[in-house]
Amino acid sequence: MQVMDHTLGAVVRSNVVLIRHELVRNLLKKRIELAAILWRDTLIDAAVFREWMVGMGRRDAQARVAHLFCEMVTRMVVIGLADTHKCDFPVTQLDIADALGLTDEHVNRVLKELREQGVVEFRRGTITVLDWEALQEAGEFDPTYLHLRTDRAA
Repeated sequence: MQVMDHTLGAVVRSNVVLIRHELVRNLLKKRIELAAILWRDTLIDAAVFREWMVGMGRRDAQARVAHLFCEMVTRMVVIGLADTHKCDFPVTQLDIADALGLTDEHVNRVLKELREQGVVEFRRGTITVLDWEALQEAGEFDPTYLHLRTDRAA
């Protein structure tokens, strides 16, 4: 692609490396297993996209927030950056609202409801899961779409 139709951003300090397309293409010609890995990643991206489209179109605000938290905790557990009860998620309520197509006031109300229900707390950029099964149910969360290859998932 000559022009990207999106940008990338980071919420924590990150290092970015740019690799010329020509180098990647040459590497993929030499290492077909890398091409298979990139193709699998593309298919997973498509599955995640479908799940998010369903969520935006069919889930209410509480389900959207709960689903986001389930996905983030699951992803962090798999890579070893969290346990099933606590996860760093350095974003604000406004960031969550923006990502989910909600107002920050609505996200604030949803977080209060989930906390009062004893499901999850979100404070100072940390998700604390109080009841994993209830959070999954509230978010209609089934991690199958993430195509994880480990039993470390929450």
